[in-house]
Amino acid sequence: MDHFPEHPAGAYSFLKSLSDRHLERDQKRLLATLLDQLDGMVYRCRNDAQWTMEFVSVGCLALTGYSPSDLLLNNRVSYDDITHPEDRERVRAEIQSAIAMRRRFEIEYRILRADGMQRWVFERGSGIYHADGTLEALQGFVDDITERKANEHALRDAENRYRDIVENAAEGIFQTTIEGRYIKGNPALARIYGYDSLAELTAALADIGSQLYVDGRRRAEFIRIIRQCGSVTNFESQVYRKDGTVIWISENAREVRDVSGNPLYYEGTVEDITERKTYERRLAHQATHDTLTGLPNRALFVDRLGQALSLAERNGSQVAVAFLDLDNFKYINDSLGHQTGDEVICTTAQRLQGCLRDSDTVSRLGGDEFVLLLQGLNADNGQVTATLSRILAEVSRPLQAGQHELNMTCSLGISLYPQDGRDVDTLLKHADAAMYQAKHVGRNNFQFFTASLNQRARDRLDLEHSLRQAVEREEFILHYQPKIDLRSGGIVGAESLIRWKGPRGLVPPARFIPVAEETGSIEGIGEWVLESACRQARLWQARGLNPFTVAVNFSPRQFSNSRLPQRVESILQRTGVDPRMIEIEITESCLAQEPDKFISTLTALKSIGLQLSIDDFGTGYSSMAYLKSFPLDRLKVDRTFVRGLSGNPRDQAIFRAILALGHNLGLRVVAEGVETSEQYYFLRDAGCDEVQGYFFSMPVPAADLDLLLEERRSR
Repeated sequence: MDHFPEHPAGAYSFLKSLSDRHLERDQKRLLATLLDQLDGMVYRCRNDAQWTMEFVSVGCLALTGYSPSDLLLNNRVSYDDITHPEDRERVRAEIQSAIAMRRRFEIEYRILRADGMQRWVFERGSGIYHADGTLEALQGFVDDITERKANEHALRDAENRYRDIVENAAEGIFQTTIEGRYIKGNPALARIYGYDSLAELTAALADIGSQLYVDGRRRAEFIRIIRQCGSVTNFESQVYRKDGTVIWISENAREVRDVSGNPLYYEGTVEDITERKTYERRLAHQATHDTLTGLPNRALFVDRLGQALSLAERNGSQVAVAFLDLDNFKYINDSLGHQTGDEVICTTAQRLQGCLRDSDTVSRLGGDEFVLLLQGLNADNGQVTATLSRILAEVSRPLQAGQHELNMTCSLGISLYPQDGRDVDTLLKHADAAMYQAKHVGRNNFQFFTASLNQRARDRLDLEHSLRQAVEREEFILHYQPKIDLRSGGIVGAESLIRWKGPRGLVPPARFIPVAEETGSIEGIGEWVLESACRQARLWQARGLNPFTVAVNFSPRQFSNSRLPQRVESILQRTGVDPRMIEIEITESCLAQEPDKFISTLTALKSIGLQLSIDDFGTGYSSMAYLKSFPLDRLKVDRTFVRGLSGNPRDQAIFRAILALGHNLGLRVVAEGVETSEQYYFLRDAGCDEVQGYFFSMPVPAADLDLLLEERRSR
């Protein structure tokens, strides 16, 4: 114990020194522990060209991939080396500027980790100065902010997408003051009201109530409802456009309040519903007339034909029924669009009316089909021949549709009362058969019905007859084309496709489906397809193939049946299949016809649990304003947009636009008709969700698809 001081004061001094050393050691241990717990890196470095590190905390390893010993005194690498080359000059300039002003620095930049990965970091620090004011070193803290930067980037992307949606929306989007002046809006708002720009609109409309609404009391009613309920829905009013014309609008809006509950402004959307309101006013007229042309529809034509037959029977005169079909009209729709097609239909309707007497009738049955009623004729067919010759000449005159000058022709078939039939149905059927004969012999002509119709006409009549019995005779079979998930590479579903083994062999779907549509037998065939597909899906369900969907195509004719949802639900219950395994495919052209009715039907089907998709997207016409209202799951891009993907930048751009539209609407996008590896890799890299086509498999029987499923499962 000689080392222990004997004097009390000395002993006290010794103990205090010992205690101070222990305290200093504990403090260092505590500081080291705290530094080790930090996610980022604490450092002290020299202000030299390499940022030579004199101290680096343990957090360096997680941040940079290098151990502290690697960076200390540039043992393995300098901090300047791991600073991203594109950021080095900026980082040094900002730090030097802060030091020169003797203030702290804060800076974001990138570093390159030891594993080669790029990370974003945030560094804050300051200079350490000698007593004489000279710089001794730098000290600070570096934190990994890669995730935050990614979130910021995603937020900017989302904001840009939202801005694009608002700017390109078909609906007007607005904010107004409580008093009634526009604050903000999108281009569609100006377009709806007939202004060239939003600035012009806001400058012109200082008081919405008195300047915009035809009935100023509507603004007061708008405010009353929104104050009572907090919002208004489908608020319909008549308003003035810039040029003074009156349109109908529908508004959805809400009141925005501050934290104290005081109203700040109104915001919402506005839609031009003039067309719908016009449709409602003309509903009674359209019950008996074609909407596009204003001509009598089939129901009115049948009524008039019945009256003409009764009159002809009494006075002994003849009646002629002529079916007219425009030649190659489908090419006009496919190549120039439905708007051009509609113009052609309307011009043709006007020309046909100009060729007939007041006592005659021309009716549009749908599409490019017209039917004519010529009554009060004598036994000589010369009257009919002269009229039909005049029609051929008128229809073939060049017509202007938009920017296109077109040369159309038509084919006509004629049946006569009483020799070709004594009732409405027979005369229409025979005129239709004669029209197909005119098509067959070269188009741009007319043919009278005769007992010796050409083989094509007879075959079509036989086809109609056979179709009516095909379901009962179990002549239909289903093939299935698999759908591939591009992420997993697995088979996630299949499209069911009908095949008909008729009395004379295999009949192509392209031949019998249009006939089934026209004759109405498509409804019975469609129900058979759905039930057969459901039974097969039930077998796959029992094998545990989930998730797996079986798609069934529905025709426009099926959707016209108001009891479709009930029939579908009955089939699902009868087969015991999980509704989520069944997907209903609707062609895009269906959606353009009576969209309100389709929304109701689709909503009913969706409530059953079915999946819904648009088939052949891009080949028809659908209003984007309605498209967002359909409760869909998938958007199937037609093969015409897939065919040109191999090395065609224009087709690739179009597909990417469709893909973005589908994803922005929350839909999975499926590409049809994939036949090459180039198409496959483009679709995969572009972010397409699912594909189907001959590159993977042609449509095959269920048993063959089972083999494909087992093959994929065994990989």
